[in-house]
Amino acid sequence: MILWVLFILATGVERLVEMVISRRHAAIVIGRGGREYGRGQMAFMIPLHTALLLGCLIEPIALNREFTPWTGVPLLVIAIACQLLRYWCIHSLGEYWNTRVIVQPGMTLSARGPYRFLPHPNYLVVIVEGIALPLVYNAWITAIAFTVLNAVLLFGFRIPLEERALREASGTEVGPRR
Repeated sequence: MILWVLFILATGVERLVEMVISRRHAAIVIGRGGREYGRGQMAFMIPLHTALLLGCLIEPIALNREFTPWTGVPLLVIAIACQLLRYWCIHSLGEYWNTRVIVQPGMTLSARGPYRFLPHPNYLVVIVEGIALPLVYNAWITAIAFTVLNAVLLFGFRIPLEERALREASGTEVGPRR
C-alpha cells in the first residue's frame, strides 16, 4: 500500500507540473492574441481530477481493497503508458497544449504525433487513465464515478467547446489530420 500511496502522490505532482506547463503555454498564446473559451469549465475539471486521485487512495483504504497482482500489474502498466502518451500529446502540440481552451486566431491544427490519428488523443488518455488508475487497487467505485462524471464534462461541454474554438481560430474542422 505504501508504494501505491507514493505512486498516487507522484501522479499528483505530475499534475502540478502540467499546470505549470499549461500556465507557461497560456501566457505565450495569449501574448500572441490568443483567446480563452469556457474558462468556467475548469471549476469542474480540477475538482474532478483531484477527486480521482483522492478516490484512488481513500477507497482502497476505507473499503479494505486488496491489490490483485494479475489485474493490478497490467492496469498499472496501462496507467503508466497513459502518462507517456499524455506527454507525447504535450510535446506534439508544443506551446499550443494547454489544460484550458486557448486558441490563437489563424492557427493551423497540429498533424503531429497522435493528432495524425485522433482529433483528441489527450482526452482518450484521460478516459483510459480514469478507468485503469483506480482499478489498479480495485477502487471500482472511483473508476465508475470518475468515468461517468468525466464523460459528462468531456462530451457535454469540453470537446464541443474546444472544437468550436479550433474551428473559429483555424477555419477547419477538427478530426484526424494525416
